[in-house]
Amino acid sequence: MNMVIGAFFSEVGTRLLKTLSDFDQNPEKMKNDLVITSNWSDKEFSLMSKRLRGYDYKIDSQKGDLEELKKFLTGKREFLLGLLENPNLLEHESFTNLLWAAFHLMEELDFRKEVYRLSRGDHGHLSNDMKRTYRLLVYEWLAYMKHLKDNYPYLFSLAVRTNPFDPNASAEIT
Repeated sequence: MNMVIGAFFSEVGTRLLKTLSDFDQNPEKMKNDLVITSNWSDKEFSLMSKRLRGYDYKIDSQKGDLEELKKFLTGKREFLLGLLENPNLLEHESFTNLLWAAFHLMEELDFRKEVYRLSRGDHGHLSNDMKRTYRLLVYEWLAYMKHLKDNYPYLFSLAVRTNPFDPNASAEIT
């Protein structure tokens, strides 16, 4: 199952985190808390997991580029469908919920022909869908980062260097 989750973050999740964080009305709080380093202990991961459950996610669909989000997600439709067809998802409910939320958000955006001309009601609805996806995505990302740290230090190293919450992130090693 962790290979499926890894494929998701490689293909969709990391970029989706970065894109959705552009819609966060309080991005600095999240970004400061989630700059993970190789020194993080199990206790730090556990404490952050608890903090994320209590985080007040405030997403505004008018704050970022909805057209970019729509293009990105609709371009990943087949990949997301392929993941949803995986029978192993039944054993990982939180990740399944994330996939359904992301797929639903993609569909909502796809059904809107001109996302730059939406009503206040549409923006409110999309903000809620984005918030649901973002909340689930952040939580799964943190769990995945802990899994990488515990089991695949070379993959963890790259994930830390490309952390979507770290404004100084760079895959290149200096």
